[in-house]
Amino acid sequence: MKQRTLVLLKPDAVNRRLMGEIIGRFEKKGLKIVAMKMLWMDKKMAEKHYEVHRGKPFYESLIDYITSAPIVAMVLEGDNAITVVRKMMGKTNGQEADIGTIRGDYSMSVQNNLVHGSDSEENAKKEISLFFSDGEIMDYRLVDEVWI
Repeated sequence: MKQRTLVLLKPDAVNRRLMGEIIGRFEKKGLKIVAMKMLWMDKKMAEKHYEVHRGKPFYESLIDYITSAPIVAMVLEGDNAITVVRKMMGKTNGQEADIGTIRGDYSMSVQNNLVHGSDSEENAKKEISLFFSDGEIMDYRLVDEVWI
């Protein structure tokens, strides 16, 4: 089943020059980038994105972290994209994430864990609309889609 999911390359991915490596992993897996932009998330947008965590002990530090440097927001599309992306990212805590996952290979932290991916279709739709207008999401066919 074709799905779309939001992926954020967080400030540590940008600052550690891991954007290309991470994007390449998603592309090599067969996921299609249908929208992408670099932005500096402001506090209002961060609070909206992480609203589910409001009131938790780590909430303020999470907002400070995500607004500390630019991020890259992407919409990825593919068969079961939400599940595939979450498996590729690995466990939230980089120290516990399996080697071979993005976090397992490049993260040692719970908070500075490089990437965010939507956890459900409902959240993917909500998160995508926070970062992208309908006109910014491309509908196109890759020449190798039939092979993936």
